[in-house]
Amino acid sequence: MTTLKSKLQDDLTTAIKARDELRSSTLRLTLTAVQKEEVAGTEARELSDAEVEKIVAREAKKRREAAEAFDKGGRAESAERERAEGEVLAEYLPKPLSDEELENIVAEAVAEAKGGGAEGPRAMGAVMKIVNPKIAGRAEGGRVAAVVKKLLAG
Repeated sequence: MTTLKSKLQDDLTTAIKARDELRSSTLRLTLTAVQKEEVAGTEARELSDAEVEKIVAREAKKRREAAEAFDKGGRAESAERERAEGEVLAEYLPKPLSDEELENIVAEAVAEAKGGGAEGPRAMGAVMKIVNPKIAGRAEGGRVAAVVKKLLAG
């Protein structure tokens, strides 16, 4: 069993014993998503920590989007619940990159791509290929793409 998955299960047990309804329900839903992914496809398999992390990130993103939808619909109580669940999941994700850190990583990748002969807006794909493994879940794709476009244009 991966260490992140076992940590989620241990924390679920602790939350249940402490009667922490928010934490236990959030972890239960997340573990269900992990188990669903493990049995998806032609045969069951054990997920790596990176794959479990992606699932946790996906679940956190769902909570953010639901909170925004509830806010727009005027359901503040439901939005607050979704935000609280998102905060629980954020504890299991790597610390997000600051704008400055992201810009430094992208600037290095742009320089590397230029060294390989790729320049201008058409180099976007080459730069993204270099950047994505370095940021691995610590920044959202849209945010990364915006920084790449900015640095390629300027």
